[in-house]
Amino acid sequence: MENGGIKKEKQNELSDVKKVIAVVSGKGGVGKSFVTSLLAVASRRRGYKTAVMDADITGPSIPKLFGVKEKATSPDGKNLLPLSTATGIRTMSINYLLPDDEEPVVWRGPMIAGTVKQFWTDVIWDDVDYMFVDMPPGTGDVPLTVFQSLPVDGIVVVTSPQELVSNIVAKAVKMAEMMNVKILGIVENMSYYKCTACGEKLDVFGKSKVEETAKKFGLNKYARIPVDPEFTRLCDEGKIEMIDGGFSADLESMVFGE
Repeated sequence: MENGGIKKEKQNELSDVKKVIAVVSGKGGVGKSFVTSLLAVASRRRGYKTAVMDADITGPSIPKLFGVKEKATSPDGKNLLPLSTATGIRTMSINYLLPDDEEPVVWRGPMIAGTVKQFWTDVIWDDVDYMFVDMPPGTGDVPLTVFQSLPVDGIVVVTSPQELVSNIVAKAVKMAEMMNVKILGIVENMSYYKCTACGEKLDVFGKSKVEETAKKFGLNKYARIPVDPEFTRLCDEGKIEMIDGGFSADLESMVFGE
C-alpha cells in the first residue's frame, strides 16, 4: 500500500514485471512516445526482457512506431496476450483491441483509466525486466491512475526547447513528487540539428534549456535528442528498432544507471 494509503493493483498472476518506468510530459507534441520507444529499444539491445504499455488511450502511437498491425488475442476469454515487435519487445495498445485502427476512442475519463488498469491486471506480460509506460500528456485521469495503481519505479520527463518548458516540466515534476515517484531525468527532444556538411549543432527550435531546467529541479541527469530526418523515416515505416542508438548514452543512463 503506497501513495497515501492507495492500494496498488495486482499485476496478472501470470506476469512478473520487475521494473516500471513511466514516460511523461506536461504537454503533447514533444515526442513522448518516441522517447518511450527509444528506451524500450535500448533495453532490448542490452538483453533485457522488455515491454511497452501504451497508456495513451485516445492517441496511441506505439503500434505505428514498431510496425505492429495484428490484433490482441485471449487464450482463455479473460486475459490478453501482448503482441511482440520484430526484436521481441512485448506491447499492448488500445489499437490491438479496436476493429479499425483509425476508429476514435470517444470515452469518458473513468473508462479510459479503467482500460489502463486492465492493461496491467488482464494482460499476461510474462517475465519482464523493464516495462516502459507511454503516458498521455498532462496530469489528468490516466497519469493519476498509473501513479496510483502501478508500482512505478521512476519517471522520465520529456520536453522541447521552448520558453514554456520550465512551467511544463514543473507540473510533471510536482505531480511525481506528490505521488512519491522518483524522477529519473529530463529529456529535451528536438533539441538541435546536426549539420551533415559541417557537423555544427544548430538550435532549430531555440536555445536548449534542459540543463538549467534540470538544475532548477535538482536533477543531475538530462539528455538532448537531435532532430534527424532518418528518425522520422524509420518511425513512419514502423522500424524504430533500426534506429542507431549512438546518440542516446545520456538518455539510457537515466534508466540503466551508467
